[in-house]
Amino acid sequence: MELFQAGAHWTCREETAEACARRAEVFFQRLGQCDPAYARWFEYVYSRRNALQLPFEPTYDTFLRFFGRKKYRLGKDGFIFDAWTGQEQRGRGGLLNFTCGSGLPFYLNGCLLYLPREEPAATRVLTVSVLTEVVRAMVLAWEPDSCAVISEKDVASKKALETGEGCIGWLTYIANHRGRVPPLPKPVRVEPMEDKGTLIILTPERFSVRNPAHVSLAERVRERLESAEMLTRRAG
Repeated sequence: MELFQAGAHWTCREETAEACARRAEVFFQRLGQCDPAYARWFEYVYSRRNALQLPFEPTYDTFLRFFGRKKYRLGKDGFIFDAWTGQEQRGRGGLLNFTCGSGLPFYLNGCLLYLPREEPAATRVLTVSVLTEVVRAMVLAWEPDSCAVISEKDVASKKALETGEGCIGWLTYIANHRGRVPPLPKPVRVEPMEDKGTLIILTPERFSVRNPAHVSLAERVRERLESAEMLTRRAG
């Protein structure tokens, strides 16, 4: 089964623990409305048994308490956090991590969510309708520069996603400040994401790097967005 992840990034936005806690609360609450797979959370540690002893409610007060701990701070600049939904399959389950509050270019702000790989959650979540809401949760909570849902087999996009460079995924979000999305080839769907930016949906069916038509379409979209200079991470 092809596995997917959703990631968002934003550059150099110094924020307080209070501001980050509010954003984290919004994100987890909206994500919990996307699917029951995101209804419970545990602090992530390498021992499964220990992690299951660390459930938490994703509220403002909880995150503010977490961000007061040394283990969740990036020195004096920013905060990091890892969470797990408790699913065990393939050793990872619903893993999520984020970095926020950093005003320094070498601490990249971002949020990465490994999408369900166990059934029946995978069938429910890996649809355009649900993933649109996952992206919306990231956009409304974190206000990122870009966001994408990619196949983990797409090595180039995975590397770009992890380093904050723009990439083309099954679903791709681009903030308004990066410019206006140019006309894109059919069957690509383009729609506004609230008043924040634009959501690009490559295919109504599940995207696959094994499908040559999907790969060709993604490449054509990437070329047009690169020509419009919309995929480059900008400092400051």
